[in-house]
Amino acid sequence: MATVPTLPGITSKVVDTSRLKQHVLFSGPENGTPVLFVHGNASSASYWEEIMLKLPAGFRGIAPDLRGYGDTEDKLIDATRGMGDWIDDIAALLDALKIEKTHVVGHSMGGTIVFGLVGSLNGRVWSGTVVNPGSIYGFGGSKDLDGTPCYDDFAGSGGGVVNPEFPKLIAAGDRSSDNPQASPRVVMNGFYWKPPFVPAREEDLLSSLMTEKIGDQKYPGDFVPFWQLAQCRAGKFGPINALSPKYVGDSVKNFVGAASKPFILWARGDSDMIVSDSSFFDFGTLGKLGYVPGWPGEEVYPPQPMVGQTRSLLEKYTAQGGSFEEVVIADTGHTPYVEKPEEFMKAFGKVLK
Repeated sequence: MATVPTLPGITSKVVDTSRLKQHVLFSGPENGTPVLFVHGNASSASYWEEIMLKLPAGFRGIAPDLRGYGDTEDKLIDATRGMGDWIDDIAALLDALKIEKTHVVGHSMGGTIVFGLVGSLNGRVWSGTVVNPGSIYGFGGSKDLDGTPCYDDFAGSGGGVVNPEFPKLIAAGDRSSDNPQASPRVVMNGFYWKPPFVPAREEDLLSSLMTEKIGDQKYPGDFVPFWQLAQCRAGKFGPINALSPKYVGDSVKNFVGAASKPFILWARGDSDMIVSDSSFFDFGTLGKLGYVPGWPGEEVYPPQPMVGQTRSLLEKYTAQGGSFEEVVIADTGHTPYVEKPEEFMKAFGKVLK
């Protein structure tokens, strides 16, 4: 039984794979063309349900809860492998479902994982769609379009960049709006979509956010405590450490150099404040605004140009024989497929054709 109630037309199942038991949502016919949906951080497969139900006839939606999230078996994420645990889990799921090839769609952190899947799954991806994807160079602690680390030891990234109150309130099951900086509901409604939009399934999506596994080795993960940016270093466990530029490693090389280069659709909201060139979740932006004591200045630690890094990456991919399209969805935030599903499907439907 799924923790979060599902919409009519969505089925919920636990799939026993060679790596872990994965909770997976399905839509469409079992023999349909597969479309794999990968959710982002502080969410679960539930966020994809409406889009899964909008797939054209003959397509099968498949949305797993990633390791560390939702109702999937609770096993630790080895952050030192970068996206490796998630990529291998997804490959194991495809094997268990006897799927040779699939379209893949990823949001935010899930978009970063999609870049990794294209580089690692050796021709098993028909198309890749990334929605407001995190930078393939990692989250935090990098600068310029090539993802140069701000510090040689990758300080300023990892679990220490998370407001510690946010995971505490998730663990406490806090559904209030009492803490304007860290209440899960406030963060979701303030940043996941562009206010004043509130989705019809607000309570279910909040429940989905709160299924993330919390702990020193889970979310936000272990880290060297932050008293100034040069001291904040990634630990070895959990999703935020896995997305540190310290560990993403060969992802860029593998993606750009992939032997099989599927078409990439890059869709993003024009008002995203989480993944942007001036993200409100980035120490570089917050330092520039005067909110980070000991910020070393823009030359050392500027705002990470996350959107610019993705565009530069996709241009390199194209130069090596790939192709992509960038679609900007107006008046939406970090989750345009929730805010304007019809507009998202207009672009995504072309990819499926």
